[in-house]
Amino acid sequence: MAKEHILVVDDEEDILELVRYNLTKEGYRVTAVATGEEALRTAHSVHPELILLDLMLPGVDGLEVCRQLKQDPKTSHVPIIMLSAKGEEADIVTGLELGAVDYVTKPFSPRVLIARLRAVLRRRSAEPLSESAPLTIHDLVIHPGRHEVLIQGQQVDLTVTEFRLLHMLARRPGWVFTRSQIVNTVHGDDYPVSDRSVDVQVVGLRKKLGALGDYIETVRGVGYRFKE
Repeated sequence: MAKEHILVVDDEEDILELVRYNLTKEGYRVTAVATGEEALRTAHSVHPELILLDLMLPGVDGLEVCRQLKQDPKTSHVPIIMLSAKGEEADIVTGLELGAVDYVTKPFSPRVLIARLRAVLRRRSAEPLSESAPLTIHDLVIHPGRHEVLIQGQQVDLTVTEFRLLHMLARRPGWVFTRSQIVNTVHGDDYPVSDRSVDVQVVGLRKKLGALGDYIETVRGVGYRFKE
């Protein structure tokens, strides 16, 4: 059975060929383009299951491509993994806030890239997740309806903010969330909470989760994610 169709967007020919070769070897169908304009056209014509998108593109750059794809109902559901050079933390944060689900920095190992790609596709196949459905991950049981968290059957006393934060991260293990996304989801848009406040909330949540608190990972310069 043919695997998923991946759209790869990068203006560096050697990277395009490297990614195309390795993905094809793994059985994926690959379409490769070199510009943002081509990416937008191709995303509508080939209907990819995932897009690998370089941020630094001539003409329409990667962030604008991401923005347009996520605003279009026909492509908004397609997960995007960003490819970026080191030192582009601000662009990575912007891309995640626009709707990208993960990022890989250059230079990268093809094996690491494929592992990240598989993880995103695996999560996508498990969706949609109900906001109210009980969630079991590792030794945690999270029950939104009861506002209850259990660790090996023992209830953990969390504040409303801590519960929302944990539920947000645990529903999408492996996904990176920026501090801004966390604030908007946990408190609502335009809530006056600083990045430092989010960090403090995470520290408190980790402490209450004990050993399981290590599953909440800090992604330097970006935000947080829950280990798969």
